[in-house]
Amino acid sequence: MIGLRASHITANVFKRSSPILANALARSVAGPVGARCMSSQVVPRTQDEIIAKPDSAAEFVLSSLDKLYNWAFTASTWPMTFGLACCAVEMMHMAAARYDQDRIGIVFRATPRQSDVMIVAGTLTNKMAPGLRKVYDQMPEPRWVVSMGSCANGGGYYHYSYSVVRGCDRVVPVDVYVPGCPPTAEALMYGMLQLQKKIKRNRVTTMWYRKY
Repeated sequence: MIGLRASHITANVFKRSSPILANALARSVAGPVGARCMSSQVVPRTQDEIIAKPDSAAEFVLSSLDKLYNWAFTASTWPMTFGLACCAVEMMHMAAARYDQDRIGIVFRATPRQSDVMIVAGTLTNKMAPGLRKVYDQMPEPRWVVSMGSCANGGGYYHYSYSVVRGCDRVVPVDVYVPGCPPTAEALMYGMLQLQKKIKRNRVTTMWYRKY
């Protein structure tokens, strides 16, 4: 009786700080019969527990596949030539010989069907917004968007104009914002490098395996 009372008090003490320890103490009080009954029960894990702590040998293989998959996309980020204003001049400057974007796998394409990155460079007007969305929808998955310049980020100097969209993220989802009016070629190059780092963190096959 004294032992049961002590165990009950200990379980109440640790109940707030450690629910797992409290459950373990409660099971130990149940005795050998209760222990056998508890051991025969199979408690399914929740989806959050599976994602947080996987226990499968396939994780290593899938992680390696993710690295190979992400490396292929990182080494061949092909932007869509979508210059809207003066920011496009700096975008072309990044493609010139001084910065030579080709050395890190960035090659401009003239068709959305061969592009996986869209650089929105300049002021997006309400009249141009449907065209921007149409070109974005024609790009194959996976696809990313880089917003270049203050006008593309939030309207910039023309924020209160009746004809300007206050940020291209109202039309397409944006992955990287490059500030500036206009941003330099170095800033755009840095934004593309940040996009490549983001691509490397993708875990498509691993999360698919953990989910299903």
